[in-house]
Amino acid sequence: MMASSMLYSANMPLSMPRMLRVRASNTNDNVPIKKMGMSDAECEAAVVAGNIPEAPPAPSKPAAPAGTPMVPSLSLRRRPRRNRRSPILRSAFQETSLSPANLVYPLFIHEGEEDTPIGAMPGCYRLGWRHGLIEEVSKARDVGVNSIVLFPKVPDALKSSTGDEAYNENGLVPRTIRLLKDKYPDLVIYTDVALDPYSSDGHDGIVREDGVIMNDETVHQLCKQAVAQARAGADVVSPSDMMDGRVGAIRAALDADGFQHVSIMSYTAKYASSFYGPFREALDSNPRFGDKKTYQMNPANYREALVETREDESEGADILLVKPGLPYLDIIRLLRDNSPLPIAAYQVSGEYSMIKAGGVLKMIDEERVMMESLMCLRRAGADIILSYFALQAARCLCGEKR
Repeated sequence: MMASSMLYSANMPLSMPRMLRVRASNTNDNVPIKKMGMSDAECEAAVVAGNIPEAPPAPSKPAAPAGTPMVPSLSLRRRPRRNRRSPILRSAFQETSLSPANLVYPLFIHEGEEDTPIGAMPGCYRLGWRHGLIEEVSKARDVGVNSIVLFPKVPDALKSSTGDEAYNENGLVPRTIRLLKDKYPDLVIYTDVALDPYSSDGHDGIVREDGVIMNDETVHQLCKQAVAQARAGADVVSPSDMMDGRVGAIRAALDADGFQHVSIMSYTAKYASSFYGPFREALDSNPRFGDKKTYQMNPANYREALVETREDESEGADILLVKPGLPYLDIIRLLRDNSPLPIAAYQVSGEYSMIKAGGVLKMIDEERVMMESLMCLRRAGADIILSYFALQAARCLCGEKR
C-alpha cells in the first residue's frame, strides 16, 4: 500500500471539528506524514461527528486471465494455502530452521604443507595441518561454524594390521587438536574413532587371518585412541567403527582417565552404503579386500536401528548419529521419535559430490538444492548436520555471495 499524507485547513475555526483528508501520495514521495496537533479526544470527537478521515480505497480484486472458467467457490472450511500466501506468513509459520550453529564441518588433514584437491569432491582438499587447516577453520568461524570434525590421511608407512598409530599421542590428529586449541580455544573439535585410516587392511577393526573383523580386540584399540584424542583436547569423540560394545568401553576408559567432560557421539546407525566412495578416496582408506557388511548395517533394515539406539543409550552415548543422511531420513526420524538424545546426521561424500556434479552440469541449482537438502535433514529430526557444505551453506545463511 502506498504511503499517505493528511491535509487540513489552517483557517478552520478551533471550535469546529477539524476535517481530515487522506490522499495517496506519489510512489517517490518520501515526505513524512505531518501530525495534526489534535488530542486523542479531538480525533475521537471528529469521528463521532461524522468527519471520518479518508483512507486509500480497498485494493481491487485482480483479474483472472481470459478464458478462466466461472465456477462456484468450493465449500472449504480450511484452505492451507492461506498460510502460505506471502513471504511474511510463510516465514512466520516455518516449522524448521537452519543456522550455522547446526553445522559441523568435516575437514581432511595430512602431513604435507600444501592443500591437495580431492578429485571426487570438488571444493574439498586434504589440508596441510599447520597452514591450510587453520585458514579453513578461520573462514568457517567467520560465518558462525565453530564445530569441526577431523579425518586424517595417514602415511602408508605408519599403517599396520592393528592400527597402533591411532593412539600415538604425537600422531597427526593429536598434534592437530593441540594446534587448533592453542589458536581457537573455544572451537568444538569432534574426532573420528576408528582404525580404518591407520589399518594396512583398510578396515575399521583388526582383521583375523580368515577375514573376520575382531570385535573385542578392536574395541581395546579404540579405547586407547579415544583417550589419546581426549588428552590432546578433543571435545567430542565419535566412534564410527560399528563394533559392539564400544560406546560403553570408551565411556569407561575416558572416565577412568579423568575425561568425564568429553562427550561421545556414536555412529549409531551407520549403514554399509555405496555413498561413501569419494570419502575413501580422500583418505586412501578403501578396504584391501572384502567389504564392511559384517559390522555396518544393512541398508534394507529399519528396526535394527532401534536395537543400536537402545544399546548406545544404555552405554552412555551423548549424541546419536545416522549415516548417510538424505537417503536415510526415515531412520533420522525413527531415532528422533524414540530417543531424547540429540540426533546428528552425516551428509556424506556421495551426497555432496552428486549435488556438486549436478550443479556443474547445470542440471540443478546447486545452491538451492544444497540448502534444501540441509533443511530436509533438520526437518527429519537432526539437531546437527555433518556436511562438507558447512562453509558454503553458512555463507548463504549469512547473506554472503559465493
